[in-house]
Amino acid sequence: MKKSLLLIITFTVILTGFFSPPAKAQEQPQVIPVFIDGLPVVFDVQPVIANGRTLVPFRAVAEALNVNVTWDGANQTILASDGKISVRLQIGDITAYRNEIPVTLEAPPVILDGRTLIPLRFFSEAFNCQVVWDEVLRGVKIAWPLKLMTVTGFYALGDKETSSWTNLFAKAYPAEGSGNTDVVSVLALGWYSLDKKGNLLSDSDSGWRRPDGWEDILKAADKYNLKTEMVVQLTDGDGTLTNLLTNQAAMDKAISGITKESLSYKGVNLDFEGLGWRDQGEKLTSVRSDFAKFVRLLSGELKKNGRSLTLTLHAPNSAYKGYDYQVLGGLADRIIIMAYDYGSQPEPLDLVIEAVEMARAAVPAEKLALGISTPSETADSILSKVGVAKRYNLQGIAIWRLGLVSSEMWTALRSSVQPRP
Repeated sequence: MKKSLLLIITFTVILTGFFSPPAKAQEQPQVIPVFIDGLPVVFDVQPVIANGRTLVPFRAVAEALNVNVTWDGANQTILASDGKISVRLQIGDITAYRNEIPVTLEAPPVILDGRTLIPLRFFSEAFNCQVVWDEVLRGVKIAWPLKLMTVTGFYALGDKETSSWTNLFAKAYPAEGSGNTDVVSVLALGWYSLDKKGNLLSDSDSGWRRPDGWEDILKAADKYNLKTEMVVQLTDGDGTLTNLLTNQAAMDKAISGITKESLSYKGVNLDFEGLGWRDQGEKLTSVRSDFAKFVRLLSGELKKNGRSLTLTLHAPNSAYKGYDYQVLGGLADRIIIMAYDYGSQPEPLDLVIEAVEMARAAVPAEKLALGISTPSETADSILSKVGVAKRYNLQGIAIWRLGLVSSEMWTALRSSVQPRP
């Protein structure tokens, strides 16, 4: 987040007494971690202990919470806003203002060694955050308020142990209940594939098939106000996808079949995987162009029927480079970034953040959703992935897949996001 300031002030939060480690810690520097929704805050200057208080650089926390800060040097006044809540503080004044309503502070803002310090308790209450000192971590945990986001759940068949139906509706098919439907906005139904001639398949060798009783799922989704997307999944392992995208007649047939079938759903989710692996130069350019052409033609047909188009894409920092995010972002209604399968579990935050930053450089944040693979995550780590989506103002998150979301994960999601209707 960039700020145009004549004077750059580093804000620092004063943690109240119960956040202060024992006196022994004051004798030597120590690392004091700070987490927002499980995501660590990176500081240019490490938190320190001074005069019996733990001081945390505030600028990094404010940026992580998407709070804009300006400094009025003439009046020594701090102005902070997240677009809904505004805060005004003045150095040395024990009275602050939240949305122009006066609030008495525990301690006035001060400038110490060129840094502005403000009370943490006021900050947390002002922006509806909860702040606690974690004795185990010897650090600070900040919980961001619920954020309105689109939450997509990929729906697969599964078996008795990993049933998407049971995991979502909390009852065995065909019985139904509200279950975890309060945490989901969209069902991405993985029921379709294509062959190299462009025939739409509802029962493919890959296992992507439409189940018997599929209409029951659509009825239940409608009952619980869940938008449905038909997922068309195809990989390029045997060249089927490349053959399809280089054959105009096959593309036309595929687009016609998808468009017709989409009338049973609210939208289409295109999951074409494996493009651009090991391709370079003109070959890579051609692969990107062929896929973009298919998306352009499909998007045009879907719009005629009022259907949306979602693209589920390999992350831009993956080995698959056949996806021009900038071009595709202009054609699709949204893009799900598959920021996983990096080779370690939980998925490494640095690579997930890198993927999001690369995608955001090409596509507006309001069109992006962060894909999260539950087999790679825990309840704590899934919260940190949601924290990435919140920190970068993404439109939403996408969960692969229903049937594998543990009760602890549902609880974590429920505490962090409010599904967009």
